[in-house]
Amino acid sequence: MIESVNVAELIETYLIPWGINIVLALLIFVIGRLVVGLLINLFGKVMGRSKWDSMLIEFVKSILGAVLTLFVVVASLDQLGVDTTSLVALLGAAGLAIGLSMKDSLANFAAGVMLLVFRPFKAGDYVEAGGTAGTVNSIGIFTSTLTTPDNKVVIVPNGAIYSDNITNYSAMETRRVDMVVGISYDSDLRKAKQIMREMLEADERVLKEPAITIAVSELADSSVNFIVRPWAKVADYWSLKWDFTEAVKLRFDEEGIVIPYPQMDVYLHKDDAENEDKQETKAQQ
Repeated sequence: MIESVNVAELIETYLIPWGINIVLALLIFVIGRLVVGLLINLFGKVMGRSKWDSMLIEFVKSILGAVLTLFVVVASLDQLGVDTTSLVALLGAAGLAIGLSMKDSLANFAAGVMLLVFRPFKAGDYVEAGGTAGTVNSIGIFTSTLTTPDNKVVIVPNGAIYSDNITNYSAMETRRVDMVVGISYDSDLRKAKQIMREMLEADERVLKEPAITIAVSELADSSVNFIVRPWAKVADYWSLKWDFTEAVKLRFDEEGIVIPYPQMDVYLHKDDAENEDKQETKAQQ
């Protein structure tokens, strides 16, 4: 009789409450997971309508899902009577330790998020950033991948990119082509200027607006230097610059306009020449 009473008390005191707590904990976990899934899907749909990068959206969804799931787990354990205060403190300490040990990676992660949010460049842009220059292939959470003009793939940490100056050569549709052309002091300055203007105006790649700039910029040691600044579409920048550089040399040769190379004129006075002859004679004796 006593044993049956003890068993009944055991069931009533421990088994039934524990069973109820376990069932409630499971319900909290299952329902919580369903709610988390619905919230994550809703977040993805809302963010998908924005201009955010798809990679950033997926990453934020995974982080948000992990955090919300952690809250569900803590709530389930709390229903079971587990001291969640100590658990949260332990998780916080572990997170701090991991953060300190991975501070460089976290810095790259933060920079990657900023790059994806503010979009200083996108895939396909030609940029100069992080100590290198190339066409952007991809922007990751920790690193970005660029391809250099000579077809080398460079993987750059996002922290190095975001902490330095970023020059995006593809951000605008047009670009000014800056060139310097020098002619000799004996050549016809006005004629050279007119030839270069005619050449640029005849080139279909040169835009009508903004206007072409051709002006004398410097009276150098061995040449009169012109700044030549036409505007072109970004895609035509290099072809226009290289073609004009070659064409202006050939045209100047035809027109008798000299493009000089650095030189120095040395004048020897008669008295100096006689002194040198005397010194050579003494040296021979």
